[in-house]
Amino acid sequence: MSEPKRFNVTRTIPAPPEEVFAVLRDPRGHLAIDASGMLQDVEGDPVGAVGDRFLVHMDREPLNDIPQMGRYDVTVVITEYERDRQIAWTIDGTVQPPLRHIYGYTLEPDGDATRVTSYYDWSQVDPERIESSVFPVIPEVGLRATLGILDRTVRLGLLPRR
Repeated sequence: MSEPKRFNVTRTIPAPPEEVFAVLRDPRGHLAIDASGMLQDVEGDPVGAVGDRFLVHMDREPLNDIPQMGRYDVTVVITEYERDRQIAWTIDGTVQPPLRHIYGYTLEPDGDATRVTSYYDWSQVDPERIESSVFPVIPEVGLRATLGILDRTVRLGLLPRR
């Protein structure tokens, strides 16, 4: 039996889907809710469709897994987009060809709240890269922590200003 190559974690956030989605579609939202410490800054406008992109300035040092990588930039490329329901992206950046790992969220209304599922899928990454690299990049606990920060960010209106 092969090891799973996808994490899914879910949390109910006491806010309507449109408030949660507003954070997830905004590059500043990604910066605000990142639990890994890798996201340092962002450039770009909120996304609105598959194919939209924004730039993220990264630092690998917080993970302490590839010390020589240091600071670098990636472009987030939106691969799934359904307003107030689903958003997913992959990364285009330093490593070429792109790794093809996917991060995403699905949102389901739950009364006055939203059931948010965060996922990280590295099943499309070349098996040779998986063996010679650090996958999963983000552990399951990292997704859980990010959902906790997303909850706080939405409830307290903490999205950074433009």
